[in-house]
Amino acid sequence: MLDTAPLEALVRRARGGVQALTPMPGGASTRQFVRVAFRDGRSAVGMFVPGADRPEESVHDVTARPRWPFLEIRDLLEQRGVRVPKLLGEDCEHGWLLVEDLGDETLAVRIATRPDERAALYTKAASDLARGQKALSGLPAGSVVGGRSFDADLLYWELEHFREWGLDARGKRLSAPDRARFDAIAKRLAARIGAWPRGFTHRDYQSRNLMVVGGEIVWIDFQDALLGPRIYDMVALLRDSYQSFDAEFVDARLTDYADAAGLGAEERDTMRMEFDLVTIQRKLKDAGRFVFIDHVKGNPSFLPYIEPSLRAVRGALERVAKSDADLAELEGILHRALPEAF
Repeated sequence: MLDTAPLEALVRRARGGVQALTPMPGGASTRQFVRVAFRDGRSAVGMFVPGADRPEESVHDVTARPRWPFLEIRDLLEQRGVRVPKLLGEDCEHGWLLVEDLGDETLAVRIATRPDERAALYTKAASDLARGQKALSGLPAGSVVGGRSFDADLLYWELEHFREWGLDARGKRLSAPDRARFDAIAKRLAARIGAWPRGFTHRDYQSRNLMVVGGEIVWIDFQDALLGPRIYDMVALLRDSYQSFDAEFVDARLTDYADAAGLGAEERDTMRMEFDLVTIQRKLKDAGRFVFIDHVKGNPSFLPYIEPSLRAVRGALERVAKSDADLAELEGILHRALPEAF
């Protein structure tokens, strides 16, 4: 049972009396959320981070970095003009934060109820991302974001995560020759993407992690931000496993992003190539991750999104395999392992 006594004490210090506490649904993480109703009719959200997952206990030396990455990155984004939840109070010792109540309308919820707004909202999300990347091009010394990155090792680990969970755990084990070829191709693809210039990367910039509040799009779930390829967050947005977009829609939003970023013609061509390569890497990782969440965390709710993830990989491979021997071979390996998907 969640002990809400520290939250109630935090609320009393920050805002006064508590009228009611209502549990809120979470996602794939271990964090828990509680909506706090105040006696004056206003509300806020309490976010609880379990002890084993608290950054200062599991990742960082608390004496060197007294604030959680969520708090540090939230402050950084707010300072650089990105709309994020307002911080109302914090009790990191007991694992609680009190933040602005943004409501329940994620981008995913909004476009499901107002599909006529989809293009405009995604144009804004793409443009906001480009502007945010510009504003975050220089990071403060010692920033937690600058201390971690999508380097070749991490990118390769994610591809191996797919092989382990998206193939092996589903009884789709590769033959010895295909396993050797897959590993070699994965290393080269990871090295290729890892060599690109890096900038601020939200890491999961998709429809369930963007809130629609009035005319604004608010970024949430940014605590894992790191340095990565400029296009990574656009892949998260437009190859979102929870949404389906046709090629014309994707192309238009990439143009919105390029316009806001001020990219020239040659840079746009490079950007589209990067978009396909990162699609292959990220969506393979996603397909494996969804199996991992089911097998290890006992949460099967993400299993329906394996097929859309693999479909995105297939589409990207169809575009690039004709001119890339490695990716043509990867396409063949995946076809032999998953003929129903490739």
